[in-house]
Amino acid sequence: MVCIVSSLSYAQTGEIVTEELQLKNDSIQLPGTLTFTKTKQKQPLVIFVHGSGNVDRNGNQGAMIKANYIKQLSEVLNINEIAFYRYDKRTSNMANMKFLMQGISFLDFVEDVKVAINHFKTDDRFSSITLIGHSQGSLVAMLALSQDVDKYISLAGPGESIDKTMVKQIKKQSGDSIANIVASHFKELMEKGSIEKVDPNLLAIFNPQNTPFFRSWVKYDPSLVIQTVTIPVLIINGTKDLQVLVSDAQALHAANPKAELKIIKDMNHVLKDIGKDEDNLKSYYSADFPLSEELVSSISAFVKK
Repeated sequence: MVCIVSSLSYAQTGEIVTEELQLKNDSIQLPGTLTFTKTKQKQPLVIFVHGSGNVDRNGNQGAMIKANYIKQLSEVLNINEIAFYRYDKRTSNMANMKFLMQGISFLDFVEDVKVAINHFKTDDRFSSITLIGHSQGSLVAMLALSQDVDKYISLAGPGESIDKTMVKQIKKQSGDSIANIVASHFKELMEKGSIEKVDPNLLAIFNPQNTPFFRSWVKYDPSLVIQTVTIPVLIINGTKDLQVLVSDAQALHAANPKAELKIIKDMNHVLKDIGKDEDNLKSYYSADFPLSEELVSSISAFVKK
C-alpha cells in the first residue's frame, strides 16, 4: 500500500516558488522540496532520483559529502523555467531507521519514486514529467517509468548489473585478487541466496544486512531494462567521472540506439566541471565547484523539447 501525505508551505524569493512536501510510502517518510518559476504558463517538471548512499535532497551525505549538486541543479533549471522536485532518500532520514533495520529491497527505492510520480501526475501546473536518475538512481528511475512519465534521463548511470560494476570498481581500486573474491561472492549469492563465508576484507560490503539488498539489485541489468523504454531518453556521462565510465553510457546507448547520447567533457560524478584532476575528489566535499554548464544546457534542451 502506498499512502501520501502532503504538507505544503510556501516561500517565494523573486520569481521562484518553493513548496516543502511531506510524502510517505506507507510508514517511510520521504520529505522533499518542489521549486518552480512563477509564471502564467505550464512548465515541465523534473523529478530527481538520487544515487547510492544516504543521499539527501540537496545531494549531500552526512558530515562529509557536501557537493550540494542536486540543489544547485534545481536552482539553475528553475531559472530556465523547469520545475524541480527533489526528496530525501529513505536511507538519509533517521525517522525511517526503525523500518530500515527490518530490511530493504532495491525495489523499495522504485516504489518511493512512484510515490512522487503519483503525487504530481495530476498537477495541472506542469506540462510534463521527466525522471532524472543519477548513478544508482538511473536504474531505479528506469524501473519506475510509467505512462505518467513523459521523458527519462540517465545521468552517470551504470551500463551493467551491480555485480559487474562493483567488480570493475574494486579491481581498479584494490587489484585483481580482491575483485575476484567479490565476483565469487556475487556468484554464490545469486546461486544460493546467501554467502556462507564472507572474506574478512569485504565484511563492510557483504554483511548479512546488505546481502538481501544486493540479491534484489543484481537481478536487473540496466542495458536490458533500457531496451524496454519507449519514451524519449537522454543518456549523459562526464569524462572526469571516477565512478561510472563513459563506456557505461555508450553501453546504454547501444542497447537503446534511439536515445540521445551526451558525453560532457570535464564533468565528474557529482556533476561538477573539473579542470584539474586534483580537484575531482575535492568537489565531493565542497559546494564551491561549479556545475557543468553543458549539463544544464543539455538537460534544459531535452526537457523543453
